Amino acid sequence: MLVYGNRDRLENPRVVVARIAAAHRAAAAKPDGLIRHGLLVSLFIEAAELAQGLADAEFAALEEDDCTPCRDAAMAVVMELARAVARSWRGEPQPNACTLTAGLETLSVQPLPETVRIRRSEGYAFYGLYPEAHLEAAARLPPDLPAPVVVIGLRSIGTGLAAMAAVALDAAPPVTLRPIGHPFHRAVRVSARLRTALLADAGASYVIVDEGPGLSGSSFGAVADWLEEAGVPPRRIVFLPSHGGAPGPHSSDRHRRRWAEAVRPVIGFDELAHAAHGPVPPLERWFEDTLGPAVAPLRDLSGGAWRTVSADLAADVAADWPPVHAQQERRKFLLRTASGPWLLKFAGLGRLSDAKLDRARVLHQAGFTTEPIALRHGFLAERWLDGAQPPSTMPLKRLADYLLFRAQRFPAERDTGASLPDLLAMARVNIGEALGAAATVSLDRWTPDILRELSAGGRRVITDNRLHIWEWLRTTDGRLLKTDSLDHADAHDLIGCQDIAWDVAGAIVEFSLATAEADRLCDAVGASKRLVAFHLPCYLAFQIGYWSFASSDAGAGSMRRLYEKAWKRQAGRGARSSLPVGTS
Repeated sequence: MLVYGNRDRLENPRVVVARIAAAHRAAAAKPDGLIRHGLLVSLFIEAAELAQGLADAEFAALEEDDCTPCRDAAMAVVMELARAVARSWRGEPQPNACTLTAGLETLSVQPLPETVRIRRSEGYAFYGLYPEAHLEAAARLPPDLPAPVVVIGLRSIGTGLAAMAAVALDAAPPVTLRPIGHPFHRAVRVSARLRTALLADAGASYVIVDEGPGLSGSSFGAVADWLEEAGVPPRRIVFLPSHGGAPGPHSSDRHRRRWAEAVRPVIGFDELAHAAHGPVPPLERWFEDTLGPAVAPLRDLSGGAWRTVSADLAADVAADWPPVHAQQERRKFLLRTASGPWLLKFAGLGRLSDAKLDRARVLHQAGFTTEPIALRHGFLAERWLDGAQPPSTMPLKRLADYLLFRAQRFPAERDTGASLPDLLAMARVNIGEALGAAATVSLDRWTPDILRELSAGGRRVITDNRLHIWEWLRTTDGRLLKTDSLDHADAHDLIGCQDIAWDVAGAIVEFSLATAEADRLCDAVGASKRLVAFHLPCYLAFQIGYWSFASSDAGAGSMRRLYEKAWKRQAGRGARSSLPVGTS
């Protein structure tokens, strides 16, 4: 099944350097505390992403990882900001900013490319991974680890995480490597010069740093394989992962055995966020200045736990509804203060997440969402609606007003989501996997010429991408509000930002709109009916894949069966392809 996707972006390195310099001056003007700490972490992430982009550009040119002045200069900036984050986290005074300024100037005089491709770090953006966790985890490595300690980060996110580990260990700046090849059988390519540098001391210990492990653990394993083949004994190889689990089912026997025996300390989100660290208080106090102190313990609503908050909901609906895809959910908590109940939801770390607060305010002012308060170190606080319930029906006008508002107010840049050929390829794979190759015949009508024509007429916006009925709530005073409306076009999947026709297709499916209703919705929103007709099978195919991955979660199996049934109805329409394709 094709569901997941990466978000890469092209950046001018010199623009990024200038942006880091300006943002650091702004952060330095803030008083010590959580807000300043969050700004420093955002700067650190941006510098690490730039270092990753520059290293990958050199890797593409050389076809191997190497030591170069450009890489050294970029990592020096990352290290300086990692030290700033560590000092802030520990409540230590920050030194003069001259060192960072000098580092940025040194990087600026390098022969930088006009653009680099930067990969968004999934852990920072979606999964509540904080770089401070690797700072703390590295401090728990055995104190008798043979010196010197060589830190190796795996690109992408391992670039910055390795810098945090190097700061904690008082080690030299890390080397970063790009594991390549099949996702389950990664390998590294290291130049002779870099090999000599990495293996210069026969008694050194090696700390391999990354997010994960994932389905195979092959990125961690590729570096450990390379070190062992170079003569490094396994006892001098340790790991700093982002979780305490073992590699997934596609890992090799060799990698599983090594992982089970290796030293690999982990600091989880709960241990990190629910304790005080220097000027950074526990999570329940992050919004105390605006919301007041907590009057009840912070309640974890992650992984579908939000479904049990309302006793009325639990009594009135089946145990598997609303359905949940726990792995794809962001961390979220319920905070109760004297000012009322509040939802604290992880919106992501880094500069690109800051726009979500502005989007939330615009949607609230237009009457479509609940009230947002502030964004603090990756968490957005929004008013929680006690007593609100999913509506039994959805007024067409409310849907139309909401989608039209998004289409008008939230334009997106080109190439910020899957192309139409990519969506069609996804539909073929997912439907073929779920229902057999014969079920994909109805997709043959969408020829390359038609897709080019549709693409030329489309206009990308920050689509909602979640039009399910349980994503809407009717409040006790009768208002219909949209939840979870900020970032599904920027989720860890392949859809991304699309023409508003994608959301129209989603509404047609989720609310089982009749032909006349679908026509009226298209007209009200200004969506191309032809593009909506293309998106309908793609939407169904994506949902089938999405709920297949969530097959063990509540309601996932029922949702997949509903979408498969809707697909068969849609495919049966053939070339006639009238719009309505409801799931009910």
